Parts: sequence; C-alpha cells; structure tokens
Amino acid sequence: MNTSASAGPGPSPVYDRIGVGYRRVRQPDPRLAALIREGLGGARTVVNVGAGTGSYEPADAEVVAVDPSRVMLDQHPGARKVRASASALPFADGAFDAAMAVLTVHHWPDPLRGLAELRRVARRRLLFTWDPDHRPELWVVGEYVPEIRAMERARFAPLSEMAEAMGAHTVVPFPIPHDFTDGFQTAYWRRPEMFLDPAVRAASSTFAQLPGSVVGPAVARLRADLESGEWHRRHAELLTRDAVDYGYRLLIAGE
Repeated sequence: MNTSASAGPGPSPVYDRIGVGYRRVRQPDPRLAALIREGLGGARTVVNVGAGTGSYEPADAEVVAVDPSRVMLDQHPGARKVRASASALPFADGAFDAAMAVLTVHHWPDPLRGLAELRRVARRRLLFTWDPDHRPELWVVGEYVPEIRAMERARFAPLSEMAEAMGAHTVVPFPIPHDFTDGFQTAYWRRPEMFLDPAVRAASSTFAQLPGSVVGPAVARLRADLESGEWHRRHAELLTRDAVDYGYRLLIAGE
C-alpha cells in the first residue's frame, strides 16, 4: 500500500482545509507515546485510523496509515498509506494485530460505526479520546470562547458509548502535563499566551472552524487580560500545577 492507495473516502474532510502546517505544531509527546506503545502490547502489524501525520505510531511495527484527507497523508512520513474513511476500512476481518485511533474519532462521520470497524479488522484496539462529560472545563472555553462547548459536545459521543462500541476492557486517564508538546487545544492550559499565535489556533480544529467574528474578539480579550495580569491573578492556583486531568482517556480493547 502506498501514497496513491485510495478507497473513496467521500466528501473532502475538514483537514483538507485546515491541515496545512499541522505537523509543525502537533509534535508527539513522549509521555503519551509511551502510554500508547504499552497499550499496543508489542503488536507487529498496526492500522492507524485517522492517522494524520503519523504521531504516536510505533517505530517497531508494520503500520498502515488510514486517513480521508490527502493534505494530512501528504505530511505523513510512512510508506504504507491508504486514503479511506473510518466507517469503511478496506481490509479483511482480523487483518491486523492492533488498530489505533488518536484524537480523531470526533471527526468521523459515524463514530460508532468506525469503532465497530476497528473491532472488525484488529484483535486489539486503542482509542485516545476525550470524555465530554468530564469536569473541569478548560478555561479558554468557559471564559473566552464558549462557542467551543457546543461544538465539542456535538461531535464527541459519551465515553461509555465509545467504550461499548469498541469492546473496551480498560480505561486509562491521561492528565495533560503543563509542557505537553502535542499542541491540541488543551495542551496550553498553563501557557495562555500560545492561544495568541494564529499558527497554534490553526492546528486546533475548534478554533480553525470558528468564524473570525468569534475568534478575533476572544483573542483580543485574552491578550488584554494577559497584559493587565488579570489572567494570572484569576488562575494563580492553576499555575502551581504540573498536570491537570481534563478528561482525556486511553481506551483499550481486545487481546
């Protein structure tokens, strides 16, 4: 399988529009990488569904990267790449030792069907995702961009539904370290100035999909609060912490 392989993923996915330059901001974090590697249990053949640029793929396994976005696959360094939807994986039953999906299920058109596909093609399944019912909520949502809340709750299925769909037997919490290197939205919970950077916001699917009429004023308010010191006064306790559990979970299923 190579870069030209395609299984007809359907309409152009969101990352065909917002994925340019993604790899520069979204650098895999070694702590999450170690957790995922342990969860894969030494699998020799792995399919990475919603692979994006290939973060967290095990270096010692034969990996097939699957993504519906040509823009993302073009940034993926691997040799085995297939353009396809999670809802219709072009592989035989039990084709892989393991399947992995990292921060992607909320972009799938039919998440529960996609998880059933993982279950069909692999004996072991790993899903790194977010629990929409978890609290606390990231401050940037509650204080600056509440529009993100409705967007996230609309696209993330409850954790219990995802666990059932993939047959998960283990759920591992992953508190986000303050110096987390993978620049998704919650990575900057203790580095508020990063949200002022357009490149950082462009690598976050929520910010990237919101209109400028929403994001512009929110960023201006944050900038003013940072310059005045109000943000730091409001979050003095948060600044003393090394990690916070914002609801990210690794689900493990199968053998």
